[in-house]
Amino acid sequence: MNKIRVFLADDHLILREGIRSILEKVPDIEMVGEAGEGGEAVAKVEQLVPDVVLMDITMPGLNGLEATQQIKQKNSQVRILILTMHETDQYLSGMLQAGASGYVVKTATTSELISAIRAVHLGDVYLYPSIARMLVEDYLQKVKTGEEKTSYEGLTSREREILALIAEDKKNKEIADLLGISVRTVQAHRTNLMDKLGAHDRTELVKYAIRKGIIDF
Repeated sequence: MNKIRVFLADDHLILREGIRSILEKVPDIEMVGEAGEGGEAVAKVEQLVPDVVLMDITMPGLNGLEATQQIKQKNSQVRILILTMHETDQYLSGMLQAGASGYVVKTATTSELISAIRAVHLGDVYLYPSIARMLVEDYLQKVKTGEEKTSYEGLTSREREILALIAEDKKNKEIADLLGISVRTVQAHRTNLMDKLGAHDRTELVKYAIRKGIIDF
């Protein structure tokens, strides 16, 4: 079984020890390293290339936002899961724009943390419920004020169908089966969607779908 290789960046040693103790007991997860500062995290992640990075926001030196940006610039395949005490939208948009694939608060349960790691590893988005509501409210406000410009009208009907299914957490094989097309065709449509919408990954496609009201929370 291929294990999910996880790296942890947080400046609180006792929290790192606690998370390490939890994850070491999970059969499909392997802890490959940790750091207590953002710059150290960037250097170690570049060397170790884990599948998922658990990233604290407020660390000494390089903060979580800057570290996330640098990690994604060096290796876009590394998934970043934000681990934070902040259940507010103060940091939300910035971290997602920097390339993070999800948000989970430090008060989450063990099962929620493990589910979040597995979700982002698969290329999905994980947003803790309270944070998901804030994200929706933020984008709805931008739509109302005219800040949000979209290019939905430029999508083909097939691309709109596939966008909706991606937003509903359907995998390429499921989409292919539902639409009666090949997986390769689905992948081609997904690439076209990202090009047309300026999206870099599934996280951004889901954010777009939220803005357009294609999916609800």
